[in-house]
Amino acid sequence: FVEGRHLDDDGSVLLRFEEGAKGMLWASQVAAGEENALRIRIYGENGGLEWANEDPNNLTIKMLGEPRQVFRTGNAYNAPNQFSSFATHNTRIPSGHPEGLLESFGNIYRNFAQTVSAKLEGKTPTAEMLDFPQVHEGVRGMAFIENVVNNNNGSEKWTKFVV
Repeated sequence: FVEGRHLDDDGSVLLRFEEGAKGMLWASQVAAGEENALRIRIYGENGGLEWANEDPNNLTIKMLGEPRQVFRTGNAYNAPNQFSSFATHNTRIPSGHPEGLLESFGNIYRNFAQTVSAKLEGKTPTAEMLDFPQVHEGVRGMAFIENVVNNNNGSEKWTKFVV
């Protein structure tokens, strides 16, 4: 832990979402030996999925009673459909080549520029073009952090997220 910081260097938050889903967020600047170990894991009744920033081309699907499946970027099985059009739209290189952090920012800037161009031309931007954070997401993110800090300083252990 670093003296003088306004936020903790390590923290966890238990989450309850609408519709009853539950989650946990752990963020740490003091996990010795880790680099930028962003990981997303989602589990449901019948299985889960996992993605890790340090291995960004893989999405692992884990279904009950079935072997794990690993989906990799840039492959034909990711052909555009209702679920993968965003992945296909935002993949820039063929399979077998690493794609990562810089490309993700490039995608955000490109999608924003395509949206602006479409609007200037009087066209409706596609859903793929609109795939970039908007003001609402930024405000929600800052409100989430403020709520977590306020909760940590208060006596309540569960608080309703207020934007």
